[in-house]
Amino acid sequence: MAAPNVFIAFRLKAGYSNGFFQYCFEQNQHGNQLKKHITSGARSNGLLNISKNTFFGIEIATPTLLEQQKIADCLASADALIAAQGRKVDALKAHKKGLMQQLFPQEGETQPRLRFPEFREAGEWEVRTIEEMFSLINGCAFKPEDWQTSGTPIIRIQNLNDPSAEFNYSQEPVPERNRVEPGDLLFAWSGTLGSSFGARIWNGPSGVLNQHIFKVLMDDQQVTLQFALLVLAKVEEEIARRTHGFKASFVHVKKSDLVKVEMLLPSPREQQRIADCLTSLDDLIAAESRRLDTLKTHKKGLMQLLFPSIGEAEV
Repeated sequence: MAAPNVFIAFRLKAGYSNGFFQYCFEQNQHGNQLKKHITSGARSNGLLNISKNTFFGIEIATPTLLEQQKIADCLASADALIAAQGRKVDALKAHKKGLMQQLFPQEGETQPRLRFPEFREAGEWEVRTIEEMFSLINGCAFKPEDWQTSGTPIIRIQNLNDPSAEFNYSQEPVPERNRVEPGDLLFAWSGTLGSSFGARIWNGPSGVLNQHIFKVLMDDQQVTLQFALLVLAKVEEEIARRTHGFKASFVHVKKSDLVKVEMLLPSPREQQRIADCLTSLDDLIAAESRRLDTLKTHKKGLMQLLFPSIGEAEV
């Protein structure tokens, strides 16, 4: 196989382990030595452009071949655990997706194909529009010059997706209808399918919504909060299917179009049963995802212990 000329291809000499050097580069043992070669400029800021001689001039502390192989085997075992855990998380997510398809009616049908025993004789689900079930409260249109360093937090799409994202603040009085509290149901109507677009329950501080997010109020007392979240997730899925074939893409959905979307609704008791089932599965997925993150953190810490720090000659 031929490598493009932007790559440097090489073989290790006898006495050196491919696996060991793979992890050397993964740990960025070469990074500090190459920093001075990063290009800065209007068109190439942050570009690393190095010659073959520069690359082969990198110095890497290397133990005996036997120790190299032991280190590589240890980290390969960690990688295998991480890969297995990743597959487990993916399998649980696929299971949830398949379960939702069974617990909700298919297109053109009025009953789900999989139903809990106590609801098998409960009959058809009712057709409701989003407008009948919810009120969608627009966020406020803040300009960048309105953003302050203190005051009421402005909840933007960045804050929905990333708990560590910084807030901007407004010092203007917040209309009560635009105020958001922890536990409120929100719907980002502008964003990337599968990422920033869609519904979630807010778990941050009290604040005020930016214009690209709706606050969702449940007008229909027959709809439970957890089931409302599932309904809006199905709406997101339907929008993706109709407009973008499930490809990740940036979209805007007009409020006038969103309120016309029709969904099927079971009784409150069945809603709660479905929501409880899927919430339990979400909890399991979250627990296994945390285990995956723990394994990745363990491997990172292990690499820091198994390789010398820059300037050290021994582990």
